[in-house]
Amino acid sequence: MMDSNHMNPKIPTVSPISTTLKRKRGPSISGDLPAGGKPALKQNKEEAVDAALEDLDELEEYDSSDAGSDSSGMIVIAQSQPQPTNATTASLILPSDQEALDLRARLRKIGPPAFEKECLETKKMDLRDLGTALGVPSEFVDIPDDQYLGFFRGIMLYITNKRQKLQHINTIDDAAKLLQTRNKILVITGAGISTSLGIPDFRSKDTGFYSSLRAMGMSEPEEVFDIYNFDENPQTFYSLAGEILPKDSKAYTPTHAFIRALQDQNRLQTNYTQNIDNLEGFAGITPDRLIQCHGSFATASCRKCAHQIPGEAIFADIRAKKVATCAECEKRIASEAAAAAAAPPALKTTTKQNKKKKHHKTHSFSYSSDSNPSSDEDDNIPTPGTMKPDITFFGEDLPNDFFTRFNDLDSATADLILVIGTSMQVAPVAKIPDKIAQAGRGDVPCVYIGREPCAHIEFDVQLIGDCDAVVWELARRAGWELRHEMVPEGGLELVVGKIEGGEGRGLWRVGRAG
Repeated sequence: MMDSNHMNPKIPTVSPISTTLKRKRGPSISGDLPAGGKPALKQNKEEAVDAALEDLDELEEYDSSDAGSDSSGMIVIAQSQPQPTNATTASLILPSDQEALDLRARLRKIGPPAFEKECLETKKMDLRDLGTALGVPSEFVDIPDDQYLGFFRGIMLYITNKRQKLQHINTIDDAAKLLQTRNKILVITGAGISTSLGIPDFRSKDTGFYSSLRAMGMSEPEEVFDIYNFDENPQTFYSLAGEILPKDSKAYTPTHAFIRALQDQNRLQTNYTQNIDNLEGFAGITPDRLIQCHGSFATASCRKCAHQIPGEAIFADIRAKKVATCAECEKRIASEAAAAAAAPPALKTTTKQNKKKKHHKTHSFSYSSDSNPSSDEDDNIPTPGTMKPDITFFGEDLPNDFFTRFNDLDSATADLILVIGTSMQVAPVAKIPDKIAQAGRGDVPCVYIGREPCAHIEFDVQLIGDCDAVVWELARRAGWELRHEMVPEGGLELVVGKIEGGEGRGLWRVGRAG
């Protein structure tokens, strides 16, 4: 159990992850700065404020007399604060990292209402300086006081409801011992576990898929996976999706083999994968232990008639950058055309007149390259629906099994969380570690494996390096051999060392020798 000195005085009652959540992008104001050093904002500040207020609507207001109020939602805050760029924000006193950590520790110790009273009323601290220290984006410094106070209180709830690092778990050997003793392991995976097969991840600074799209001049690369944009113009997706298709449908990485080994030892309870490449299936992770949070390329469905086919059937079109259309729709259109051609002349005339009287669009989108939106005659020309891979786009609901699995099983029983190859920036998957802590299970260890440290979630151990190398070393230290064709016969020669500045944070670098 956690030391009482590292726990909130009162653990709030937290509702389960909402089943109405759609897949959401990262922060409204991102901590990742694109070329030019300017923060990735909405088109203007008003839109950014409105979007952030919508996020804060998910946080229930707390009663100032009750330090243990309920909070059923979470927001994603910036991982780093941009420097002030105008006269208003220039007056901010930006805190040091240690000052910010001290303030957060104090907040967790006494709770939001007492913290607000102590800082603002007793110590007369400036609201905006304090808010900046806690993580309210500095771009919001000049919004009205009542709105800023709402952000400030929302951030306080966010901080107090986050999991806290377990102080007795700090090293790679601690993580290896957990693999030996835990048998209800929850594994959260992202694109980083597939990169060794040549499939790019999404958010890496220079090599990620989104970075490539920015280099092509796309300011909001996530829009490629926006469902409304897809329905408006699917060619954008089809022009780019070939980059993230699996190169070999039978291949999987050593990290996938590691997860399979956990399953074979009956230690894997659930693998929540955010990947859409379906490599978990190729590795043999069974459907009863696998939640494909964002769907996959395994199947594709028509946006008009919902006819579903194996995903591989449209891979050639994706690689050719050609929009795939529904064969079932085409058959129906051809059948109706043949029936109309065979009809008696008088019936043809009557049918055509009835169609003109009754004509209405059943869909707001059409994919015929010859169509003219202003032409009623062209609107009457039937067109087949577009095939969309059954991946969850931004704006679409996540599969129900994600919510039922987490709320009914994993939140109450998981005994170890492994996060591998994901920056944990997309909700609601990114909420899982904190949600488990909010459910009164803050003693469940959390281990992170990735190429860059994760700053916005307090993991107990962070093992930084190539995912395949890290899991191989973990398996070796746990006493079992990880065999895979991509691992040399004699194993890997690795060096493990502390990361400078990572004392007390469990930060370790795992790299190849030489």
